[in-house]
Amino acid sequence: MKTYYLILTFALCLSSCSFQPRASWVTTTENEPWQEQSDLVSASPDTIPEIDAIIHTNKKLQKIDGFGACFNELGWISLSKLDPVVREEIMEELFFPEIGANFTICRMPVGANDFSRDWYSYNETDGDFEMKYFTIANDQQTLIPFIKSAQKYNSDLRIWASPWCPPSWMKYNKHYASAYTGENFNEKYRNGLPADKVGYEGTDMFIQDSLYLQAYALYFSKFIEAYREQGIDIFAVMPQNEFNSAQIFPSCCWTAASLANFIGRYLGPAMKDQDVKVMFGTMERANEALVDTILTDPASGKYISGVGFQWAGKGAIKGLHERYPDMKLYQTEQECGDGQNDWSGAVYSWNLMRHYLNNGASAYMYWNISLDKGGISRWGWAQNSLVVVDPDTKSFHYTPEYYVMKHLSHYVQPGARKLETSGLFANLLAFINPDKSIVVALANEGNDDRQVSVEIDGRVYQPVLPAHSISTLLID
Repeated sequence: MKTYYLILTFALCLSSCSFQPRASWVTTTENEPWQEQSDLVSASPDTIPEIDAIIHTNKKLQKIDGFGACFNELGWISLSKLDPVVREEIMEELFFPEIGANFTICRMPVGANDFSRDWYSYNETDGDFEMKYFTIANDQQTLIPFIKSAQKYNSDLRIWASPWCPPSWMKYNKHYASAYTGENFNEKYRNGLPADKVGYEGTDMFIQDSLYLQAYALYFSKFIEAYREQGIDIFAVMPQNEFNSAQIFPSCCWTAASLANFIGRYLGPAMKDQDVKVMFGTMERANEALVDTILTDPASGKYISGVGFQWAGKGAIKGLHERYPDMKLYQTEQECGDGQNDWSGAVYSWNLMRHYLNNGASAYMYWNISLDKGGISRWGWAQNSLVVVDPDTKSFHYTPEYYVMKHLSHYVQPGARKLETSGLFANLLAFINPDKSIVVALANEGNDDRQVSVEIDGRVYQPVLPAHSISTLLID
């Protein structure tokens, strides 16, 4: 009997010693998206001559809130051209947990944005300071069914919102636009703004009168309440999309000082009553001082729970993260491309994601979920999207940028922590999920396949990354 137990013990020890952790992994190239590969068997670092990257699982960085995109009117219009069964398959792929993109946090506009069908606000009745004529009737046709379709697959989906433009009567120029389209502009896309009514960066286009500011805060509250009645909770708002930009589409320039006043004395208290967070943004300039103005103002600073960045705002996130390490930072809008939806756009997206996540961003949001082929807006701007719909054939396809998003969003769970990495190979991102699984996304932008040695918890994984590819490793 003693001999039997000795043999059994030896066998168990041998089995334990021979256990080699494995990693499942997926690769995407331009012509072969989302290809599952054979599991990688790990090796001891002693057997590997050179380690390219080390994932430090004991050095945890910012917590990840999630990944997502923006609910735009033209997105729902394009999806509505497909067979309802097909449309539901797409929404399931985007939002059902653990199925596809696994989107968990999304953005929506307050009124019209540049990818709405046309201009509208929730109250175009001039002088209605009490918001008696406030209505979200327009959204019943587009944004509300769009969001509810997503909620059907993820009831925990979190949504935040920001306006592109207030009701036009609240602006000095009494118009939704802030820039002149010009006589040479395609008549189909003109906005009708007179040349002498344009706005300028560094000025206030919103009427800075307490009556208007109070009414605008009420407008936000009415929006929160109306959507809540629809079963859609908004967890946070930002006061103005791209507050420095005078655009031909719905837009409104503000100075940082005026936004501080609006947040501190009107919007902040109103949203506190609604139990809705206020984040500052969206920041589209590489000017940290604009954020400092808001955060250091005693009235506005106490209401700010985070800051959102997009476009050139990416130049400010690093410094602000270093100076406000505890401030929640969001990337709020993926730079939108040119409607070509090609591989170069996917590579650019990957590098944007790497920049934002390496500089403290807790959430990353794509822009257009879906567009018709060509992706042209009401104001003539062609943009990329995650899904492209061909109205003629009533077919669709996922774009390369969709798969790049999926390489992170499918695996990285809300509550995950970004991990510090080191080594000569830096074209990667690493995370540890609440369930302790580890996610490593890597890119090979070169013309040749490349083997990379990645050390994780004392084991080394050696994927061969295809040329021009994105890959993700999952270690359970």
